[in-house]
This record gives sequence, C-alpha cells and structure tokens, in this order.
Amino acid sequence: QAQLVESGGGLVQPGGSLTLSCAASGNTFSIYAAAWYRQAPGQQRQLLAVITRGGATDYTDSVKGRFTISRDDAKNTVILQMTNLTPSDTAVYYCNAGQGTNTYSYISSGRWGQGTQVTVSS
Repeated sequence: QAQLVESGGGLVQPGGSLTLSCAASGNTFSIYAAAWYRQAPGQQRQLLAVITRGGATDYTDSVKGRFTISRDDAKNTVILQMTNLTPSDTAVYYCNAGQGTNTYSYISSGRWGQGTQVTVSS
C-alpha cells in the first residue's frame, strides 16, 4: 500500500481554477494507475478521473472538460488541474493508486491520504 499526501486545496471563487498535487511513496504511480476522488459533505466519495501507467485518461461526466489529470513520474506525483469551478465542486479531494483503465473499471488500493479541502465560494 502506498503512502499518499494530497496538497494544493484552498478557497477559490466560482469560475476560478486550482491545481492539486498528490505525492506518493516510492515509485507508486509508475507501477499503478492513479485516480482522483472527492467527497462532499453528506455525499458518497466519487471517482473523478483515472490515469493509466501509459498515460491514458478518463473522467466522470461531472468534471469532463473542466478537470485534467496528469502524472509526473520523475516526482512520483499525480496532478489534478481544475478549471471553471463551481460551488458543487466543494469537497475534500483524495488521490489513489490502483488498477483500471477508466472510471468504470478502476479499483482502488484501499489506502487513502488525509485529503485536501477545496472550497468554491464567493
């Protein structure tokens, strides 16, 4: 199981942008697929984006076209670039290492970091 540390969250106005980072132990993201999830108050944790070891990406409909997942294998880091943010994007964001090629097939590792809070508000 990987040790994961999310960072980059904060307060942003609607329509704004924010970039999140996830640092993992060892070379986790060169071995496993990676994903970003979020959990808003009163809601279930939701899978947002998946990136394979080969760099293929997939997104859930709610963020497609607004969010971009990427990897920096040299730094063992996964990035989530978020644009056109709305209040409904307010949540704690988590990264994960697992397996799968898309949001339908992705299976999480079962280990989670503390997450990073994103708040979208005027």
